[in-house]
Amino acid sequence: MLGRVSVCDVGPRDGLQNERRVLEPSVRAELCDRLAAAGLRRVEAVSFVRDNRVPAMAGAEAVLRSIDRTVDVQWAALVLNERGYHRALDAGIDEIRYGLPVTNAFAERNQGTTVPAALELGLRLVERARRDGIRCTISLAVSFGCPFEGAVAAESVLAIAEEVLAAGPDELILADSIGTGVPRQVRRLVGTLASPGRVIGCHFHNTRNTGYANALAAVEAGATVLDASVGGLGGCPFAPGATGNIATEDLVYLLEGMGYDTGVDLDALRSSSVWLAEQVGHELPGMVARAGDPCGIASVA
Repeated sequence: MLGRVSVCDVGPRDGLQNERRVLEPSVRAELCDRLAAAGLRRVEAVSFVRDNRVPAMAGAEAVLRSIDRTVDVQWAALVLNERGYHRALDAGIDEIRYGLPVTNAFAERNQGTTVPAALELGLRLVERARRDGIRCTISLAVSFGCPFEGAVAAESVLAIAEEVLAAGPDELILADSIGTGVPRQVRRLVGTLASPGRVIGCHFHNTRNTGYANALAAVEAGATVLDASVGGLGGCPFAPGATGNIATEDLVYLLEGMGYDTGVDLDALRSSSVWLAEQVGHELPGMVARAGDPCGIASVA
């Protein structure tokens, strides 16, 4: 094996937040349990945001009360402000993930803030999480392109990333929130930031069919964490044209076939994807759930 890649499934949060059919907290909790049973050891289970802004994420506390908390899984929650942080803390979350936009237009549309204010809040949350004994991941939204401002300069992303890393978060995620990135950009950003003592990860959407190429480029450049969504569900309600994430089962197939260890049971994950398609009422974009792994590629690397 070439090494371990930690896969964080964001399906219960990022995957479901843009779905027309709103799933009950009990069903979302079952999805979390199914992912854990498939070997996922990191799951973004919920987000603590206003119900009227993202109705599909209502009942976050109920989801967390219903999942099996005895399994060895880091349950993560997205937060966008201090109120969300306190709700997450009270709910007993293992990890907070704060979305920090790198363009002012996206910051305003998504969170009603500015980049400097969002950065200031992110640095405070890193310190608070350290004091409260929970993990803190900072995710730099629209790092590869913004739906409102277009191209985002790498120098701008790197400058914000260095400020965040200086505060000492547990991990930094570069997010291609609308799926515009290509491997050249990925190699530059990840390759510049990755170094011993830093945990750099990436979050890719497959909107323009570059998500899996970007994921492999990220790992080869030094990323050790990749987000993915079971079935390939996903999309940001506040980013026009932001379609699905890369599918967790497709990513696991690719990584395991290339010689990386993910610790995920691909067959169990495929079953979860099929089950989720039934819950949301439509076929999911992921390919491996339908095509399978008849040659055992993911198990012979």
